[in-house]
Amino acid sequence: MNYADLFRVTLPETALEVAALLVLVVDLGFLRKAALKTRVAVAALLGVVGCGAAVWAVLTTGGPGLSYGDELLLSVGGTAAVAQVGILVLTALTLLLLIGSDFTKNVGEYVAVVLMAATGGLLIASAQDLLVIFIGLELLSLGLYILTAFAKSSGKSAEAAMKYYLFGGMSAAFLLFGFSYLYGLTGSTNLHQIVLGSLTANSSGSPLFYVALVLIAAGLGFKVAAVPFHLWAPDTYEGAPAPAAAFIASVSKVASFALLISIGTAILHAVRDAYPTGFVTVFIYVGPAPKYLGLNMPWTLTLAMMAAASMIIGNLAALAQLSVRRLLAYSAIAHAGYILLGLAYFSYSPRSAQAILYYVLTYGLTTIGAFGVVSVVERATGSDRMDAFLGLHRRNPALAAVLLILFLSLAGIPPLVGFWAKFNLFAAVLSVGAGPIPFALVALAVALSAVSLYYYIQVLKRAYVMPAVDETPIAVHPVTMIVLVGIAAAVVLLGMFPAVLQGWIAGFYPVM
Repeated sequence: MNYADLFRVTLPETALEVAALLVLVVDLGFLRKAALKTRVAVAALLGVVGCGAAVWAVLTTGGPGLSYGDELLLSVGGTAAVAQVGILVLTALTLLLLIGSDFTKNVGEYVAVVLMAATGGLLIASAQDLLVIFIGLELLSLGLYILTAFAKSSGKSAEAAMKYYLFGGMSAAFLLFGFSYLYGLTGSTNLHQIVLGSLTANSSGSPLFYVALVLIAAGLGFKVAAVPFHLWAPDTYEGAPAPAAAFIASVSKVASFALLISIGTAILHAVRDAYPTGFVTVFIYVGPAPKYLGLNMPWTLTLAMMAAASMIIGNLAALAQLSVRRLLAYSAIAHAGYILLGLAYFSYSPRSAQAILYYVLTYGLTTIGAFGVVSVVERATGSDRMDAFLGLHRRNPALAAVLLILFLSLAGIPPLVGFWAKFNLFAAVLSVGAGPIPFALVALAVALSAVSLYYYIQVLKRAYVMPAVDETPIAVHPVTMIVLVGIAAAVVLLGMFPAVLQGWIAGFYPVM
């Protein structure tokens, strides 16, 4: 291995690691006796600077990815670059929302864990090898378990972290077991070589291949909170500190879905290499290649079933929630279903890949803003229940306006960015042209999106329509208010000019 290439490709991860160490040195070595507000502000700003340096490294890193022998370990550009920039921007926003919080006195440790977890997300986004994927997933997951438990005085935080940890440990075991089967069948840990070996050696006809697919789907389904592996999400979203919940809901989703895009891309590239003639770039193959059909039908069927179940259960369960945090958790399950639908019928084209990335990035941005508003209301009222939002437009009109924009965007109301995210994703699914099943699933997704509007409006009705029990003004930290207004403005502007983000994402893809 060329270690100069290793340093070049992992420069973004190195920047975050250096920033994490710097935060610990400054907080524990120089600011131990400073006021908590000062320590929080300095640690958060140092973390944001580290994220900025890592973004610069991602955008300036050129050349090929990192290879060991003839097998690619880490990719550069394309999906990896888009996802990595998204992870870093979302991480910076969650750190800025930390300013004004007081749930922990261990500020340096908290920010360092956030940066280390984000490092795992960067590895996942660019990984092309099973071992690197697992290392990245565990680095991210271990950080998330710690962040969930960081509110030491909260029993809910400890309970949520324990449940998250136990479910996460089982999912990691499933995932690693599935990876071991794939290695045993193909003799490689490289994604491309695994799929190519499954095609050419007819491993896809082996029962172990189907077992491996089920185990991997279970492991990755946990990471994205897809049904039936979603049970950890409501308790974790409710019990974790609000900045940590925002990080879990956004950054981990971007990294996990970037990995799923990489898997889909590896499948299609391997098929192109195995069948250079008569290849059709759709995820369900209808041409004269039975081995490809045997490979992709289980994967497509699994993702489609998980997508439908997540959309149905996520939206219907959200209707019964009185806690806004749990409502956002079930909403996240439903949104995971929408994205899995796009991945189930993924065709490797700029339109398809861009639609999925566009959805994930904009959803992550909107969710961070939503959790920011919830955290402010929770600190002022001591509760995250819907009734805590009564009369919010009188207590803080700007905060209520931000909530209105973000929830309507999550519901997919035009001209906000959530509408274009869903429109592009559903259009990409229908463009595959794989028969009536994708059309029926898109119709189901549209119908359930209408259902989601109801439970978002329940919160907005309390904020704008129902009378307030307490009209005491809610004070917001200036930095928090600037971040929330900035997120809301971005949601509006990206909805009015969707080509801006689409064009930026398209710049990372070659013309095909």
